[in-house]
Amino acid sequence: MITTSVALLVLLSALMHAGWNFVVKASADRFLDYTGLAVAGAVVAAILLPWLPLPALESWPWLATTTFVHVGYYLLLMRAYQHADLSLAYPLMRGSAPVLVALVAPLVGDALTRGLVLGIALVAVGIALPIGVGIHRGGVSRSGLSYGFATAGVIARYTLIDGIGARLSGNAVSYTLWLFFLNAWLVLGIAVWRRGRAALAHLRRRWVFSLLGSVLTMGSYGIVLWAMTVASIPAVAALRETSVIFAALLGTWLLKERMGRWRVVGAVLVALGAVCIRWV
Repeated sequence: MITTSVALLVLLSALMHAGWNFVVKASADRFLDYTGLAVAGAVVAAILLPWLPLPALESWPWLATTTFVHVGYYLLLMRAYQHADLSLAYPLMRGSAPVLVALVAPLVGDALTRGLVLGIALVAVGIALPIGVGIHRGGVSRSGLSYGFATAGVIARYTLIDGIGARLSGNAVSYTLWLFFLNAWLVLGIAVWRRGRAALAHLRRRWVFSLLGSVLTMGSYGIVLWAMTVASIPAVAALRETSVIFAALLGTWLLKERMGRWRVVGAVLVALGAVCIRWV
């Protein structure tokens, strides 16, 4: 069970997450714009961290591990968006992850209730349905599927790592800010290695965009990590993936991607799954 207030905050997180993914997908240079989000997030974190306590010592191995896992997510995400629409790639990545999380959640002490299992199943079916139709009609590339599923695996991994790490940290906000601060320099290093001085010039030119986008990324993930300290990890992970509805709408309205009736049906099933997770 997850309380109404926590559920509403996680839904807000879902909207914010879909928003920054839309921004990255719509970008003319996704690679460097994502780098900008990461660096701006590190700057914000550096300003706020002196006012917060350090995460508990027990959480630092998890924090160090997840820093590298998030870099893998960043690289796979860029590839996925090169080969598939936002309204397809995003549901594939985000919808597969909570199923994977639910399979291993009992190992970290989070029990699966009937309502939670039903909700996760509805979310998964709602996401898989339009993807399956697209595959049947030949509208989905193998590369898009491969990168989407690979990204989902990484998302499931860092969700569990960060859920445990945030619980051990004693302060989810501090844990989140340290994660963004540490992760940014690895991302920036990769960008400079690939693009050289052009990467730094891009960051200077797009600093306002990066700062605004970092608010969405940090706020979205900070809410989720806090929610995982007060509610079940698989429940929060699945509820957050209602963001696929927002991503589908943004892809349709602003990127002119075709919604189609199967994507509408899928979005309805995802919404029903969210209701089951909260109330059943």
